[in-house]
Amino acid sequence: MPRKPQRNISDADAAKTSLPASESKTDRLRIRAAWMYFIEQMTQNEIADVLGVGRVTVVRMLAEARSRNEVRIAIESELSEIVRLERELERVFGLEQAFVAPLSSVDADPTAGIAARTGAYLSEAMRSGMRVGVGWGRTLFATLPFIAAKSLTDFQVISLLGGVGVARRFNPAEFAWRFAQVFQGDGYLIPTPAVVDSVETKVALVERCGLQEVFRMADTLDAVLVSIGGIASATTFYRGGFLDEQDREALLSRGAVGDVLFHFFNRQGELLDHPINDRVMSVEVDRLRRAPLRILTSGGHEKTEALVGAMQLIAPTVFITDEESARRILALAGETAKVSNGSKDEIGS
Repeated sequence: MPRKPQRNISDADAAKTSLPASESKTDRLRIRAAWMYFIEQMTQNEIADVLGVGRVTVVRMLAEARSRNEVRIAIESELSEIVRLERELERVFGLEQAFVAPLSSVDADPTAGIAARTGAYLSEAMRSGMRVGVGWGRTLFATLPFIAAKSLTDFQVISLLGGVGVARRFNPAEFAWRFAQVFQGDGYLIPTPAVVDSVETKVALVERCGLQEVFRMADTLDAVLVSIGGIASATTFYRGGFLDEQDREALLSRGAVGDVLFHFFNRQGELLDHPINDRVMSVEVDRLRRAPLRILTSGGHEKTEALVGAMQLIAPTVFITDEESARRILALAGETAKVSNGSKDEIGS
């Protein structure tokens, strides 16, 4: 018999703004189920498919949500606004899953929250027998303390970017190696600088220094884990010392908004025609897109345009960010869609 809700629940009624540390995975799953049922008007079978649980489990979670007084006329939980953002990200960008970390204030550094949410996800997502390609950066490095260490058999971690010749805190090789250690797996590195001086040098390193095998491994990845850099900030360029201000200005003039593994792209998710993209010692973006599980974790005001572009370029299946970044990229994506539709209308007229 179809359900007869007393009245529809508006997003405004349900909205809250923070996620307490006391909320467990079970709490989160229960509130997602309640959100889908009462706000999105999804059937119990549809909810079961999305959450990957049985219909009986969905029925039980909905009953528990009611008994906890989380569902009245509105969903009374501090998770509700976070869940709304996650569902909207999934809808707009075609994600399988989105995870949004709360912030204590609008101006707070989102790195710790994103790292904690990412670490919790990776603790459950990593399995024995997986081959995982990883990027680098401050956000990824910050996830390490939040990952629950465990021993996985036949677990391989491949660094997707060179850079071992430079001893810095956020070195690509350092993160790949430590990530492999967390799961007692094997780490495979690209023992070169992140960027070389010419295409000829790149070809020589790959063909004559035994790097073909590492790059071939990237063709059979089960998962990729990457973050992005925003070009508006000097961090991308000076954190590794591989690029200078002249490069940055040239990339900006061509519409660059950010990079993934030093592949620079515009807001439409298109790789730029610039020499740096030919000299970077990293796995090509096309190879990243072949992995069935593609995890993008990043946030921050300076990365808003880059995140929108990365959604097109990487096509992540899982996206982890903070609540303010989520709001900004959803707003920007909405503006972009309006402009695009307006251009089509003009052409049609």
